[in-house]
Amino acid sequence: MKGLILSGGKGTRLRPLTHTNAKQLVPIANKPVLFYGLEAIREAGITDVGIIVGDTRKDIEQAVSDGSRWGIKVTYIDQPEPLGIAHAVAIAEPFIGTDPFVVYLGDNLLRDGIGDLVQEFLRRRPNGQIMLARVDNPEQFGVAELEGEKVVRLEEKPKKPKSDLALVGVYMFDSSIFEAVKCIKPSWRNELEITDAIQHMIEQDFHVESHIIDGWWKDTGKLEDMLEANRMVLDTVEERIEGSVDEGSTVEFKVVVEEGAEVRASTIRGPAIIGAGAILENSYIGPFTSIDRGVRITNSEVEHSIILEGSVIEDIPVRIADSLIGRDVVVAQSPHKPKAYRFMLGDASRVGIL
Repeated sequence: MKGLILSGGKGTRLRPLTHTNAKQLVPIANKPVLFYGLEAIREAGITDVGIIVGDTRKDIEQAVSDGSRWGIKVTYIDQPEPLGIAHAVAIAEPFIGTDPFVVYLGDNLLRDGIGDLVQEFLRRRPNGQIMLARVDNPEQFGVAELEGEKVVRLEEKPKKPKSDLALVGVYMFDSSIFEAVKCIKPSWRNELEITDAIQHMIEQDFHVESHIIDGWWKDTGKLEDMLEANRMVLDTVEERIEGSVDEGSTVEFKVVVEEGAEVRASTIRGPAIIGAGAILENSYIGPFTSIDRGVRITNSEVEHSIILEGSVIEDIPVRIADSLIGRDVVVAQSPHKPKAYRFMLGDASRVGIL
């Protein structure tokens, strides 16, 4: 069985961060989202993996290389324009050949991985298998309508959903999916929708099964979802103190302090992770916060946030919360008077001021 990870797309919902970073490389608990997918595929016993790439190919290729660190072989497949999941499947046909395969969206997280799902697919040998999860906002996803366990209809982002069962970003197919993709037309979004291709398979009496997952699943395409995924992953960490924590500091509950990090006169309340080489001084780090490598935080408070590599936060008089701060950002109180807000913000930035 082969794997196909989708890592194209422009990540518009995470701008301005994704103007300079691939959305699949934004870290959750200090590890790129994409790496969780690679680990899940390898743990399922799949070692031949294609990665669909677009404008951010250079970044993805630099981060993943040939895949040997995971014990897999990676083939990069160019998708010049993000024309839909079904389009990505179609252009991967030369790589897939006649093998069964799993499609994994590179910005998705599944708590329990896909090992059991892959084994179920290989044992039962349907033409397709879709993963479903119950959600509160099905209109934002592809939605499945079931009769018993049988899939009778799929619809992409319906205005009036027939169920609360959303398609999780993992699909399994045999080669019959390629013929189905050839029979569909672009949607109103000008994309070849995977829901339309699977619906065609259903209407042509191919065997499509569903599996409702038990563990949590997150599509990390938006800020709120990134923070929620970060919270979920951090809640699973085991305490590990490898860096330096002085006597004037307090570290409580599920905190990871990586090698080379320094914590001085500060309080960390976990779950939280402090990356290698980070420096915290006279600061408070609250629950569900990821501090990446080389970050420096002084005289400030941060909680429920993701702070990326090399950033500096100093002398901020109010707590920073529910935030995603990119690489090499400086957030500091200005000493100049008269006091004024001075901004240099990228496209599609959001700033909340009280």
